[in-house]
Amino acid sequence: MSPTNRRSPGPISDLEQEQRTLHQILPNQAHWFMTSDGRSPLSVSRDEFEFSVAHNRLMFSCWTESGSRTWRVTSWRWSDDKLVLEVSRRMGAETSRIELVPGASARAIVANIAAARQERCEQLAQIVAEFDTNAKVEIAKLSPGMRRDQPGRYARIILRQPHERIALTGIVTQSDVRNVDALFSSTLLWFQRVLASPKRPLVQRLLLVVEHDIVDAVRQRHVLLRDSLRDRIELLEIGHDWTEVAPVARFERKNLWRKRLTRFPPVKDSEISERANEIVDYAPQAIDLVASRHGQTLRFHGLPFARLRRVMNQDRLWFGIEGSRRRQLDGLHQPDWAKLFHDLETYRNEACRDRRHWLYRASGEAWLESILRRDITKIDPGLIIAPLYAQFRTSHGGAFGISGGARPIDLLALRHDGRLVVIELKVSEDRDHVFQGVDYWRRVEAHRRRGHIAAAKLFGDREISDDSPLVYLVAPALRFHPSFRTLAGTIAPDIEIYRFDINEDWRRGVRVVRRERVNA
Repeated sequence: MSPTNRRSPGPISDLEQEQRTLHQILPNQAHWFMTSDGRSPLSVSRDEFEFSVAHNRLMFSCWTESGSRTWRVTSWRWSDDKLVLEVSRRMGAETSRIELVPGASARAIVANIAAARQERCEQLAQIVAEFDTNAKVEIAKLSPGMRRDQPGRYARIILRQPHERIALTGIVTQSDVRNVDALFSSTLLWFQRVLASPKRPLVQRLLLVVEHDIVDAVRQRHVLLRDSLRDRIELLEIGHDWTEVAPVARFERKNLWRKRLTRFPPVKDSEISERANEIVDYAPQAIDLVASRHGQTLRFHGLPFARLRRVMNQDRLWFGIEGSRRRQLDGLHQPDWAKLFHDLETYRNEACRDRRHWLYRASGEAWLESILRRDITKIDPGLIIAPLYAQFRTSHGGAFGISGGARPIDLLALRHDGRLVVIELKVSEDRDHVFQGVDYWRRVEAHRRRGHIAAAKLFGDREISDDSPLVYLVAPALRFHPSFRTLAGTIAPDIEIYRFDINEDWRRGVRVVRRERVNA
């Protein structure tokens, strides 16, 4: 079939025809591979992705390892036995190229990737074995991939010495500071299995090899492990040319608090415009407002759908969801605004019958967050209801020091006894849940020790306790990752981590069904 390409959206009838065309040209094959911006391919089945038309936009939805994701399709083409999609999300703030390749064609791609990673794994094994002249390579293989037929991202190496076997691991793809939590989760689970092996001589220690760009992030996690585990792990840095390694100086806990941090600006009460209040009044139990530097964002059960800005002393509203183009609300676009609101009320509510609709599935954690923002005592009656900070950022660069590289904390709260609480929410299984929460604890504790939180009066005149923050990890009871308890047990016990199991039908109202300390 000749290449087909679509450059821009057209009338809704044209988009529906495009949707039908896409379904017709895609081969009738159950097994597919999906890549995003050249990353490792993800294996998906045909019923895990779909095309739909919503709000005069062609949308692509797919289940990924991070849950359901939805993009606006800005253009597409079918050629060389693959479908290439140019897509965007978050009002166009994120753009990506997604490729869908039938399983038969993708096997060669996956095989090449696996061979390249295995070669680097064996290279790493030889480099470290030469670093320790008495060591020989016993095993050098890759970690399992996200799916059974995918190559892993980490080396799994066993070195043999006369009286000891040594575990060795490192990243064999491009390293990224954003993936350090995943590195630790995967590495520690593997090391726990290796330690339990009865094969002699026993494995007693782990060598973790990292590139220069993630050394500091790795040391920051390493120092928060239990002493008995941390003492078994040695850090090595590999050179840019991958020819030699060198020991990395270990952090002590006090090193975490020495880094210079920017103070938070004092909290200012944001003015809520009359127009914003009018929109909230349409559905007060569903719509909430999130203040930003240049105005306010309106969210429907956590899903952003409109933004208000003050321009020339007038309130102006732009609306649109996910990757759709924002349109200003005026007489011309009033019907589109009405349809958007109708769809949100129909599909983004707890009583929706079509549970596969992308408006129902999108941004689940934001939906849960929006429920808890209204009454955080549903999680813990000891928490104060307000102020409560959602998507709180602790690094330099914007509101409260926003940084593009640092993930925001889902919720930052305060107990009546003055203890700060870091709350991390999940609605689907996520192996990195524990280490994300612990990293947020580290950042908040650094600011607490310097008095930044009290000085900025984030919680008014309430006194901030001298005790370190608590970590609350929240998810539906059946959505905690199977490895959660093992990973929680690796964290130093002075970091108090609590698990909160909530009801599976949390959209109808949040109830805590179990609470427990997980790393005492």
